[in-house]
Amino acid sequence: MTQPEVKHPLFIGIDVGGTNVKFGIVDDKGGIQAYGSIPTESHLGPDDAVQRLSAALFQQLQNLGAGTSDVARIGLATPGPLDLEQGILLTPGNLPEWHNFPIRQRISDAIGLPVRYANDANAAAFGEYWQGAGTAYPSMVLLTLGTGIGGGIIVGDMLLEGAHGNGGECGHILIDLQDDAPLDSLNKRGSLEAFCGSYGVVRRAQEGLRDGRHSRLSKEDSLTPLALTQAAEAGDAFALEIILETARYLALGLVNLIHTIDPGCVVLGGAMTFGGAGHPLGEAFLQKIRDELRPRLLPNLHDTLQIDFAQLGGDAGYMGAAGLARVEHHALLK
Repeated sequence: MTQPEVKHPLFIGIDVGGTNVKFGIVDDKGGIQAYGSIPTESHLGPDDAVQRLSAALFQQLQNLGAGTSDVARIGLATPGPLDLEQGILLTPGNLPEWHNFPIRQRISDAIGLPVRYANDANAAAFGEYWQGAGTAYPSMVLLTLGTGIGGGIIVGDMLLEGAHGNGGECGHILIDLQDDAPLDSLNKRGSLEAFCGSYGVVRRAQEGLRDGRHSRLSKEDSLTPLALTQAAEAGDAFALEIILETARYLALGLVNLIHTIDPGCVVLGGAMTFGGAGHPLGEAFLQKIRDELRPRLLPNLHDTLQIDFAQLGGDAGYMGAAGLARVEHHALLK
């Protein structure tokens, strides 16, 4: 079987997380030539991670029979908040030892290549747009469902990052204006994240159990979205209600985004998709979002807007970072 031709130049994508730093080397068509990861070990500090990362990347290039001269640019994705203009990682909650670190310049110096810097959720969105669930559409919105709600918006080849690097912070749009609405991770009331981030989902389940709702779950248990998923799969009506209620809240947030952006598709990714594509509970969750959206959308969107699960999984971040580096490289050639 012949291998697909490698289209040069190459691009490096890096996705920094609290547990691991993932990386990949892709060609100009998005073909993955090499990939890997190193443990972040954030307690050792960012300079240690940069040194280990650069050594791993140099080894991957050597294994490919390539060098930095074959690579046009690096794409780098990190959690926020960040200063895109200065290339500084500001105060990420899961990397306390890395605060105010000039990460773009340090990686550029260590590897000897220019770096395109992006928020990790934005990079994941671009990965899905370039090589995943959004490839057939001219524009896309991604929501990443997990502890919080991340997001990314792409129109054409342009990632909407905003004047202050906060574009696509979809989790912080408001869906409840009541004075007693739940708080999100920034202590803001009534946001989409406050209802649909994992802690918001667990909070609603705990409140129901305290009110005496019948369930195999116990209010004394350490509740998690996984526990809710397992209970719903076992036929627990209350757990299923919480999951489908989460879908309804997500639909309310998506209505605002859809009517503002008019994307070709909406893609849902992250760890909290309740089994995701092909799983009965995941598909029921997705269908509930579609059903709640339809009566709230403009009529011409009813049958044209695609809503689906992400496809790239954990590869989306480094793929999107590499894709953004590729766009920047080609823009500079024009």
